[in-house]
Amino acid sequence: MTICDVVTTFKVVVSNVFFPCVCMCVDLYRNSPNAGMAEFQEKLRLQHENSMLTELEKLLTTAKPSEAEISRKDFEGFKKLFHRFLQEKGPSVDWAKIQRPPEGSIQPYEKIKLKGLPADVASSLNKLAVVKLNGGLGTSMGCKGPKSLISVRNENTFLDLTVQQIEHLNKSYNADVPLVLMNSFNTDEDTKKILQKYTHHRVKIHTFNQSRYPRINKESLLPVATTMGLTGENEEAWYPPGHGDIYTSFYNSGLLDKLIAEGKEYIFVSNIDNLGATVDLHILNHLMSQPSDKRCEFVMEVTDKTRADVKGGTLTQFDGKLRLLEIAQVPKAHVDEFKSVTKFKIFNTNNLWISLPAIKRLHEKNAMDMEIIVNPKTLDGGLNVIQLETAVGAAMKSFDNALGINVPRSRFLPVKTSSDLLLVMSNLYSMNAGSLTMSPKREFPTTPHVKLGSSFTKVRDFLKRFESIPDMLELDHLTVSGDVTFGKQVTLKGTVIIIANHGDRIDIPAGAMLENKIVSGNLRILDH
Repeated sequence: MTICDVVTTFKVVVSNVFFPCVCMCVDLYRNSPNAGMAEFQEKLRLQHENSMLTELEKLLTTAKPSEAEISRKDFEGFKKLFHRFLQEKGPSVDWAKIQRPPEGSIQPYEKIKLKGLPADVASSLNKLAVVKLNGGLGTSMGCKGPKSLISVRNENTFLDLTVQQIEHLNKSYNADVPLVLMNSFNTDEDTKKILQKYTHHRVKIHTFNQSRYPRINKESLLPVATTMGLTGENEEAWYPPGHGDIYTSFYNSGLLDKLIAEGKEYIFVSNIDNLGATVDLHILNHLMSQPSDKRCEFVMEVTDKTRADVKGGTLTQFDGKLRLLEIAQVPKAHVDEFKSVTKFKIFNTNNLWISLPAIKRLHEKNAMDMEIIVNPKTLDGGLNVIQLETAVGAAMKSFDNALGINVPRSRFLPVKTSSDLLLVMSNLYSMNAGSLTMSPKREFPTTPHVKLGSSFTKVRDFLKRFESIPDMLELDHLTVSGDVTFGKQVTLKGTVIIIANHGDRIDIPAGAMLENKIVSGNLRILDH
């Protein structure tokens, strides 16, 4: 590398500090290129860090008095993440050290279930709290506000179904399992308004907010925000830093200590849009029945990978610890190997069981080790920014006696798109006390592969295109593209492909039965 390369590499540094730094380092570089380069990089790193600290302090002066303390705590977490970001380069995993998980580190669910359940299930339930990750918006499905407030089944929202599930548990076993929602600044206000309707349900509901971090200008490595405000020019300047923030924000909220004081020992954490993530009494019993000196502090539910899941994080052994490996950490030369269904056979469902005292211990010792996810974004105005995030499962290696449990696919039923929504609204599933189960009338336990085109992306448009949800009990594969509508009581079986070309429209008539059919062209049904 020449000095010209060095100058080019660090052209992003703010101009008023760049030139003195270059001049100062030219002599260093000539005398000892390697040492000079290292010192040059270190000086630039310190400059970036100091500039960031200065900007953060400026931002704090604009905070409302009621928010100043919370914002300062948020920024402390951000500073640690930014410091690590400046020091780390490239994928954070040495591929040569990656090993398959050791025998016994991933238990089959069937083996856990064989233990049966204790006579007093309530005593175990009373040591549990359910945490749902509720920071996301419904924008990807064309909805405003929190995603948890989208109706998914019989006018019930994700939040309705969650409350019904936990209330049913509490009533059935005379237990006291609270629901905890980790909101973000995007979802908190709307969620709290809705919570009033659950006042008379038999479930205590707590909320806390995950941190609010500033988006970073990719060129200057400084915050985009000019004030702590969330409107106007600062509307896109902030972000919630991924669900790995749960440990810090949970601790800072005081709720962690409150639950421990109430005798809670574990939390069951999952995404609120995963309709398969219900409290499993067999996994809970497994945790509670361990000897106190060998108590498992962290359980990750994994399930068998299919072709649709090749990018999902997987469990490996690294430096003698069970560790979550995400695709972003994999060197480019090994990405295909990572995606292999034969080598890495399972993936993370993000259903996690975590010890509350362990979270407290690790946080207070600053021993929670999570890899940084650098998430590049482009704002509406075209500005390139980066978000520094962490994933909740990445902390697994910090906990003692961590375990993977290979659960049935039914515990992973996320609703990310309108295609997923069609599945959970159909007769493939029956609903009982907020929980969805596959219909016994379906011969195969696997779900059909459904791919709806862009005309169905927004929930509002999706609902307009179905007079009623088709019978899909015998469906294997459905692809729909273009301007297509479905009449009442349509039945779909086998493989069905419906393609309306640009300018054409296809109306599937009421009562139609399509089995192993390809429908294309133009079919209009008009009211007479």
